[in-house]
Amino acid sequence: MAEHTSSRIGALDAGARIAAVRPVLLSAPYADPENLEVRVALPTGWRTTGLVEVTLDDGTTGLGEGYLAVFAPHVFVSTVELITPYLVGRPAGDLAGRYRDMVDVTGYWSLQGAARHVVSAVEAALVDALGKRAGVPAYELLGGRRTNRIRLYASGGDSTSPAAMRAEIAAVAALGIDTFKIRARGHEADKAVWTLEHAAPHGVGIAVDMAQNLHDPGQSAADALAFLDEVRAGTRRPVRFLEEPLGPARTHEYPALRRAAGCPVAGGETVTTARELLERVTAGYYDMVQPDATVVGGPRQTLAVFAGAAEHGVATVVHCWGSAVCQAANYHAAFAGGGRLAEWPLPAYALRSELLVEPFRIESGRLLAPRAPGLGVRLTPETERRFAFRSDAVYRCLARMPSAEPGRWRTD
Repeated sequence: MAEHTSSRIGALDAGARIAAVRPVLLSAPYADPENLEVRVALPTGWRTTGLVEVTLDDGTTGLGEGYLAVFAPHVFVSTVELITPYLVGRPAGDLAGRYRDMVDVTGYWSLQGAARHVVSAVEAALVDALGKRAGVPAYELLGGRRTNRIRLYASGGDSTSPAAMRAEIAAVAALGIDTFKIRARGHEADKAVWTLEHAAPHGVGIAVDMAQNLHDPGQSAADALAFLDEVRAGTRRPVRFLEEPLGPARTHEYPALRRAAGCPVAGGETVTTARELLERVTAGYYDMVQPDATVVGGPRQTLAVFAGAAEHGVATVVHCWGSAVCQAANYHAAFAGGGRLAEWPLPAYALRSELLVEPFRIESGRLLAPRAPGLGVRLTPETERRFAFRSDAVYRCLARMPSAEPGRWRTD
């Protein structure tokens, strides 16, 4: 898959070279005060996005995103600046060559981890620029579109009150989406039960993200199963899938959890290489593997996950929790990879609309294939001015989660 993609782009743009690479940090208001993520991790209510802008020698620009900047914006910028001298002047269409260059520059100290987010951003920016230069959507350069529409699940559900959760459910139903993923930690089974019961009349089923990728050691398989037992004691409505239920130190428990869970198990959004994700797939960790093109090394590595997971009968469902650039990179990879399901982030974030050439099109809960050249994204001086980086818009990972409030999620 990757070799075919690289040769196709090379044939289109054998002469295009990289003229400049620039890191860009943007910050914008995120979600609302009823959102638990805001209260705990983003207390100013602002969130940061890290972009890479690549300029080709004919002036064409492309954008890519690296999720790293949400947590460590200055590390993101420094890493972009470190690798830039190894990219300028090099052929833009040789994606495999540029990927090897970036891995060689960063591999000793970050063969996995932070630098991979920057590698992701640069490759997506190159694909965006090359698509714009050729006048075709990015998926055409990634092997061609394999599907015309992709079913979406809505992702949010971090509301701290029933009233706010009702508003989220109504927003999901208005989009025609029939699956809503909420966040419910181990002590929040009552929240999951409440939402399962109140979403059902709207024709919406519930998946649960247990958000254990930020906790070490995090909960065990026994903890996750106890949570599911408590949910099932409160409602007969099924959990559509269970996401990130185990902490980083307990990922080896995934196969046993998957066998006992009684619902599909999903994960993998923080993994930074296709190789590791596919090792997990081979070992039986997931029913649904969730690569993110802003984390795993770029669109081509995301496609490698699609191809490898399919060999094991595991669904690949792209993770999209960044700006419109993140969404576009993942959605174009999903259209090229034959994806059947993808994440649609629900919380309000201006950078999910401000950076688009044209809005994403959703019909009956399905995402239609984008039509704009490249990734369909743009960055203007006005956008940079309006959403200038704020140093207080950095995610706080080391923050205490509030205790559950008894009776708040009582099902009437």
